[in-house]
Amino acid sequence: MPLPTYQIKFLFVAILCIYCQLGFSQELTSPDGNFELKVSLTTNGTPQYQLSYKGKKVIEPSLLGLQLKNAPSMREGFTIEETSTSVVDETWNPVWGKQKTVRNHYKELVMKLVQSDLDSRYIRLRFRLFNDGLAFRYEFPKQPKLNYFVIEEEYSEFALAGDHKIFWIPGDYDTHEYAYTTSKISEIPEKMEEATIYINAQTPIESLAVQTPSMMKTEDGLYINIHEAALQNYAAMELNVDAKNQVLRSHLVPDAVGNKGYMQTNTHSPWRTIIVSDDARAILASHMIINLNEPTDYEDTSWIKPTKYIGVWWEYFVEGKSTWAYGKETNVKLEDDFSQLTPNGRHGATTTHVKEYVDFAAEHGFDAVLVEGWNIGWEDWIGNWKENVFDFTTPYPDFDVEEVTNYARSKGVKIMMHHETSASATNYERRLDRAFEFMNEHGYTSVKTGYVGQIIPRGEHHDGQWMVNHFSHVAKRAADYQIMINSHEAVRPTGLHRTYPNWIAQESARGTEFEAMGGLAPEHASILAFTRLIGGPMDYTPGIFQTDLSYYGNNNQRVNTTLVKQLAYYVTMYSPLQMAADLPENYQRFPDAFQFIKDVAVDWDNSWYLEAEPGDYVTIARKAKGKNEWFVGSMTDENSRTAIVDFSFLPKGENYIATVYADGKEASFDKNPQSYTIQQFVVTHKSKLKQFIARGGGLAISIKEATKTDRKGLKKL
Repeated sequence: MPLPTYQIKFLFVAILCIYCQLGFSQELTSPDGNFELKVSLTTNGTPQYQLSYKGKKVIEPSLLGLQLKNAPSMREGFTIEETSTSVVDETWNPVWGKQKTVRNHYKELVMKLVQSDLDSRYIRLRFRLFNDGLAFRYEFPKQPKLNYFVIEEEYSEFALAGDHKIFWIPGDYDTHEYAYTTSKISEIPEKMEEATIYINAQTPIESLAVQTPSMMKTEDGLYINIHEAALQNYAAMELNVDAKNQVLRSHLVPDAVGNKGYMQTNTHSPWRTIIVSDDARAILASHMIINLNEPTDYEDTSWIKPTKYIGVWWEYFVEGKSTWAYGKETNVKLEDDFSQLTPNGRHGATTTHVKEYVDFAAEHGFDAVLVEGWNIGWEDWIGNWKENVFDFTTPYPDFDVEEVTNYARSKGVKIMMHHETSASATNYERRLDRAFEFMNEHGYTSVKTGYVGQIIPRGEHHDGQWMVNHFSHVAKRAADYQIMINSHEAVRPTGLHRTYPNWIAQESARGTEFEAMGGLAPEHASILAFTRLIGGPMDYTPGIFQTDLSYYGNNNQRVNTTLVKQLAYYVTMYSPLQMAADLPENYQRFPDAFQFIKDVAVDWDNSWYLEAEPGDYVTIARKAKGKNEWFVGSMTDENSRTAIVDFSFLPKGENYIATVYADGKEASFDKNPQSYTIQQFVVTHKSKLKQFIARGGGLAISIKEATKTDRKGLKKL
């Protein structure tokens, strides 16, 4: 006898609940069908997920959840009450970026997970599966039994399918400025001590941990990148390493009392991201991180302008050249009369010297001049954990703000402000509005901020929730004054430049300054392309032509690149804020090579990733925004190689002139770094170039439209 309708409905719900309790999986495929995601519950009600790509396992079953402080955990006892799926396929235009238009295409699965034994407290898990990988986050809706809570730890697992090759730096709450180590995951424990080199204000994690973005390569040829996106009001994620079982687990940065996050519903975590491909070039081309961030709500973005600049900076790292500080004294206070200090005779930011930089910028078409060391307080700024170090408005006696401002304005050059906070975020926040008002009064539209040292409030960390909120606050407040931010020593980027497009660049990694403080391995930049730059643009400060620093007399350091590799950085190390970091006199010694830096764009219509292998080489082509000009950059590690540049990215049916800046035949980063050649060729979309790149070397190409007369006599590739 057939069952009554109400009994059929009851039976269906009962079966559905049994399915949920037994952990039957919800499945989702990417739009192109290459990824398959499975999400289920374990027998004790713990959510877990697994991911495959083209039939290959990427993530084995991995647990999800959070432990709360002084409250029941969000790690088990869940049932699946609701699920929904949707598809999004849209395009949008960044204010600036690697390409003019970005496609955002994904399938989404949302699951409502209920803890029935805890008054039906619930969370949502949201998964987005793109053609380049997976993102997921925890959501905490407003509800009667959940309002405020403290996170003790997040337990997001990434159970890997093998002992992969990994490019990593040690887990640390305060710095990302370590050199990269390449090893198997199982080898991390034996290499950790050597990798944890001294860095100012470091706080290495006691447990075995590495930082994100974490780049891996499997034995069967998959490339995997784990990071996070849209990090706001939450601590940054490190990764604890179970080296024996090849499992990575989230480890949030704690605050001064050990808590990991203070939350109030309605809220959510950042996205956890897994970018995957069997082609390394696709990792570089991924837009997942920026797509996971919210669009900007700025009504007017016309004042945000990509910038090429020079500055009073590198000379501070060249031994004996000049100093940030004005006086010889080492114990000063802001209320002191700095005109009474004993001048050290080597202060870099003087009125006369900065005007020389302004002249150079004007002559060669640079937008701005960065001036570090212009303001009082540098005599004892570092190492003292001192709160009121700088006021950001008072110049040294030998720096005339009005004279420099007026002189730069007459030359059509901007002055780029510098706010080193010495990590005293409390002091900076108190003085922030006055500092920005000072900038507005003098026409300064951009500022480089710095956070060298131990954070104040004391006990907080650079990557903890308090400082994450500080960095976002500075970016938002700067927008009120139409000021662009370039932050150094800040939390690593997670795509927030979409939400705050005036947060135009960051350092947040081991950059060029370390070439004068221990050096960078020749492979370093080709690892950064797959790690640090996945989260957003980097102010890498390239353009060092005098790479042997013994040239200056008493610095035996060496910049471990050829001169041409420094040119290549302007294309490969993406940033809308690019510095020509060397001393002006060195550019005057190599005017033909300097021409590439003058010509290269800083904002783009499109990008093409021609060759790539993490830790080995990268070749990228980009089209300048709004112009029929293209630029190519290629860089390699300590091994020489032959780059193959396919010009098929050019429009069909047109002829162009390519100016090729290449390493000389006898060039190398350590023996003959300044050997280079410059040649011109006629190229079309059918052209191909095979070009030698020296050890630690590079290749740079500019491509422009030209008349028949211009092309006459040139060889065609």
